[in-house]
Formats: sequence, C-alpha cells, structure tokens
Amino acid sequence: MKKRHQVLFTQLESYRSEILSAVNTILEEDAEKIPAGFNNNIRWNLGHLYLDQYLWIQAVTKETADVPENFNKWFGYGTSPANFTEETPSVTELKELLQIQPARIKESYGERLEEEFPPTEMGMHTIEQVLIRTIFHEGMHLQTILNLKKCI
Repeated sequence: MKKRHQVLFTQLESYRSEILSAVNTILEEDAEKIPAGFNNNIRWNLGHLYLDQYLWIQAVTKETADVPENFNKWFGYGTSPANFTEETPSVTELKELLQIQPARIKESYGERLEEEFPPTEMGMHTIEQVLIRTIFHEGMHLQTILNLKKCI
C-alpha cells in the first residue's frame, strides 16, 4: 500500500477515534435530545456518519454496500430522529459499528483506492477521493456532536 494511502487510513481511524471519544460517556437518553437550534441528535449523527461513507463508496463504485437494512430511512440525508423506530440501533450499537468500520473499509477497498470509476456529480472517480470527502464530512459532524453535547 502506498504511503499516502496509509496516511489516509490513519486519518480515517484518527477522526473516527475522536468521534468515539466524544461520545464515549454519553448516556442513551442524552443522545436522544435535540436542543433548540438543532435538527438532529447525537444518535442520528452517529448513524449518519456510518451510512455516509458507504453511500459515497457505493455512489462511485456502483456496487452494493453492506449497509444494514433501514439505515438509509433512519440516517440518510434529509432524515431525522422522527424516522426512528424501535428497531433503530442504539448509541451503543452505533458505536460498535463505527469502531469496526475503518478496518472493514480498509480490508474491502484498501487495494482499490486508485481504481477509476465514472465520476460522481461531485467529480469524484476513485475510492481515495471519496474517503477524503468523507473524512471532511466526519469532521463537520464531530463539531456538531460537540455542540450538541454542550447544549445537553
């Protein structure tokens, strides 16, 4: 694996570690709260981060991602906790999924980072480009989670 790819996966793991550290002690009931001025809660943000990486990989590769059923309904763009059901994963379950996701992505796509695909609407045409975008996205949601925690 190329050095820049190793760095990319190190960054992915590092940001994911920061997310998990930020929610390490969050109580399930606090993760459900939606403070004034926010559209979603911490649980939604965690599920959305998990889903988003796979959706963008799927968008570029056109291959079906191994995403649990209903994740798009619960955590997709434009959804809200109002879409949650009794089957929606708990914060604990989401943290477990988020913990193992970087290694799964590395295992599944680590040797395919430079493989060329037709470009997405954002012009991305490699998995490497998708991961750069999702790392940025992860940082945005980290800040949202930290802001939610301050308001809870």
